[in-house]
Amino acid sequence: MKREFTRWGLGGQRTLVGGLQLCAVVGLLAGFKEPLLGSAASVGLALMMLVAVVVRIKVKDSIIQTIPALFYFGLQVYLSLKGF
Repeated sequence: MKREFTRWGLGGQRTLVGGLQLCAVVGLLAGFKEPLLGSAASVGLALMMLVAVVVRIKVKDSIIQTIPALFYFGLQVYLSLKGF
C-alpha cells in the first residue's frame, strides 16, 4: 500500500487518508444510533472515493484497476441517499 500511495503522488498523505477512513467507519457505525452522523460519514467516504477515482484516472490506471474505486464510490452514494 505504501508503494501505491507513492505511485499516486500521495506518499505524505497516507496517514491522513487512513485516519479519515477510520473516522468514517466510526461514523458509519454510529449511524445505527444517529442516522445523521451515518449519512455525513457516508458522504465523506463517497467524496474520498470520488477523489480516488480521479487520482486513478490522473495516473492513467487501467479500467480494471479503477473499478474497485468506482464500485465503492457507487456504494457510498447509495448509502448516502438510501442507507440512513
